[in-house]
Amino acid sequence: MKVQAYAFKRSRIEIVPLIDVIFFLLATFIMVSLSMTKNQGLQVQLPGASTAAKIDDREKAATLTVRQNGEVYFNKDKVTVAQLPFKLQTYKAGAKDPKVVVSGEANADFRFVVAVLDEARKAGILKVGISTEKK
Repeated sequence: MKVQAYAFKRSRIEIVPLIDVIFFLLATFIMVSLSMTKNQGLQVQLPGASTAAKIDDREKAATLTVRQNGEVYFNKDKVTVAQLPFKLQTYKAGAKDPKVVVSGEANADFRFVVAVLDEARKAGILKVGISTEKK
């Protein structure tokens, strides 16, 4: 009678496929985070325009948000219309090429938006845009 010896192989965790998966997830995370745009202002319901265009260097522009009730925000900081000239002058002094984007809610009173635009022009900021959504 012959006795056969069985040799058991030790199981191994293959590390190379694991590294491939980790690098794939890392590359995906980096690509997604690079494609996100920086929004400095508050989220508001913007008016629609058929000629709306995407702004490439929005992260370099200050955002002035005008809410329906007349509240004004400089980036995400609530300010009064009386404080706005000081904020804009400070921004203009610190920026090499100052730009302002006005984001007014779709149902905001137009006089509040005009007051904000007027303050930006008084501060000497020449590059002023109005944020809209594509229709």
